[in-house]
Amino acid sequence: MPDSVPQDDLLQRHRAVLPTWLSLYYAEPIEIVGGQGRRVTDSNGREYLDFFAGILTNAIGYDIGEISDAIRAQVDSGVLHTSTLYLIRKQVELAEKIAEVSGIPDAKVFFTNSGTEANETALLLATQYRKSDQVLALRNSYHGRTFAAMGITGNRGWSASSLSPLKVSYVHGGYRMRGPFAAYNDAEYIAACVEDLREILEVTTAGDVACMIAEPIQGVGGFNVPPDGLFGEMKKVLDEYGILFISDEVQTGWGRTGEHFWGIQAHGVVPDAMTFAKGLGNGLAIGGVVARGDLMDCLKANSISTFGGNPISTAGAKAALDYLLDKDLQANAAKLGSMLINGLRDVSAENPVVADVRGKGLMIGLELVGPDGRSPSPAAAARLLEETKARGLLVGKGGLHNNVVRLAPPLSLTEDEAEEGLAILSESITVVDKENKA
Repeated sequence: MPDSVPQDDLLQRHRAVLPTWLSLYYAEPIEIVGGQGRRVTDSNGREYLDFFAGILTNAIGYDIGEISDAIRAQVDSGVLHTSTLYLIRKQVELAEKIAEVSGIPDAKVFFTNSGTEANETALLLATQYRKSDQVLALRNSYHGRTFAAMGITGNRGWSASSLSPLKVSYVHGGYRMRGPFAAYNDAEYIAACVEDLREILEVTTAGDVACMIAEPIQGVGGFNVPPDGLFGEMKKVLDEYGILFISDEVQTGWGRTGEHFWGIQAHGVVPDAMTFAKGLGNGLAIGGVVARGDLMDCLKANSISTFGGNPISTAGAKAALDYLLDKDLQANAAKLGSMLINGLRDVSAENPVVADVRGKGLMIGLELVGPDGRSPSPAAAARLLEETKARGLLVGKGGLHNNVVRLAPPLSLTEDEAEEGLAILSESITVVDKENKA
């Protein structure tokens, strides 16, 4: 290490050895060194209420005894890894539970290490099954950072390369606040998006498309919520062509939307496959695909996964899923999400810097705009992050224009914590709104 870089200056050390495109939050980034419940502590001893949960990943919370005990038991066995060349009991048990709750007939499960890898797997299955390299995705979507996943990401800010192994066509239906259909009511919006889908199939594809992949609520794109039933109507068109439908549940799965266990259930659809990750492991690296058995089994070449579904991650994930179901955290997300959304809409009515409050359950987006009430304001979003941090609350950021503040606390959030977070957000929004008018 160069003598000019102090060993205890973690930020300088980070910048010296990690990529410039690996972004950090805050003017003064923090290191999180401890956690309990829904709160984390930084290296300076400052405590924060966490409303972003490691990008929706610490879905149950921090230091949850049942999950920690399951991980410790596996560690104490001395077996941290075997690979899929051997039977892994917790992998089988977790797959059985996911297949059961998926609602997909004759479902089979394949485990990966991340949501990105899960989406890569789903695309491989669909393109092989249909013998086609054509894929439909939504505008403003995000599906990961690897080659194929980036190739179907409809957001320029997250597309580092124009190269792709797939032929991708993008349809409307994601970002409802802006675009040519913004003024439409639900029925008009759905009809326009379905008409667009038909036109895209007719003019940009050869018809034999492999699949459409969609997030029921766009995550990185800014927690954009389409009208319920949109994907149900789209699937009717897909079925006419024999096109598979993949629901990317990396952020919407495991009851986060409150009203349903899977985000796609709001649309009356049983997809051919779903991808998952993030909240399942409560911080452990795990993802996967659950799909129809014939689709999952369509690959004829040999394959394994060295780390996917390993004993540690599946033991912890099984405990996390059992905890979530036993405690009915989906109902908690519905109750407290409604409380937060209603409270934030009241705040936004007095502070026009917030042009839109949207979301379901504990998945809430605040779109911030400039003084004209319309232009996206990434500066206002950045300021809101700083203001909430100063008051002891961590939130996230995203959106096509990087002007959406994202809220996704652990599903075990308490009512007192929800009220505390709402109060901090209210104070912070008032400050940013005043600055926005100046």
